[in-house]
Amino acid sequence: APALLDLAHWSTWAVCAVMKLPQLAAVLAARSARGVSLGSLLLELAGFLVFLRYQIYYGYPLQTYLEYPIIIAQDVILLLFILRFSGNTKRALIYAVTFWGGWYMLTLRKWIIDLAMNLCTLISAASKLAQLRCLWQTKDSGQVSALTWSMSAYTSASKLWATWCEPLILTRFITMLILNIWVTATILHYRKTKKTD
Repeated sequence: APALLDLAHWSTWAVCAVMKLPQLAAVLAARSARGVSLGSLLLELAGFLVFLRYQIYYGYPLQTYLEYPIIIAQDVILLLFILRFSGNTKRALIYAVTFWGGWYMLTLRKWIIDLAMNLCTLISAASKLAQLRCLWQTKDSGQVSALTWSMSAYTSASKLWATWCEPLILTRFITMLILNIWVTATILHYRKTKKTD
């Protein structure tokens, strides 16, 4: 039903507009990014940039990727806070140059953007696994926001429901949904463990 599809699109945008805010609030309140994996965030940013570049390059309708610039902006702010609280602010310039260069290089040749898109699910999956690894190693969810990760799972589910299209994109959303739920469950598990301690 078109009305339900519209609802899925609008709710996804609404959730994406605030998705990283609980995580930002947690990091700011504690003035620490304990438990938040920097590697995970950098991989997530790379995955989002590839996905956004691919959609723009192939002229997809705006509503299919409108939330990506919003999430990317939130990720960049979160990255700056993590770097600031860990005393690595100087690294921000290196990351900015790397991502900017990557954005430009992606569309130099058609095969580059196609290959990057094929690897996009792997990059994004690696991002979730990096966060899981960080949680398993520390056995502490620290400042990691369960709300942000559950909203991430919701957007994967709504996108999955709204885009029964090409297998590549479908596989991406199924994988992301499973991993987002897994990270959320792990955060809640360690939070519960800490409370019982």
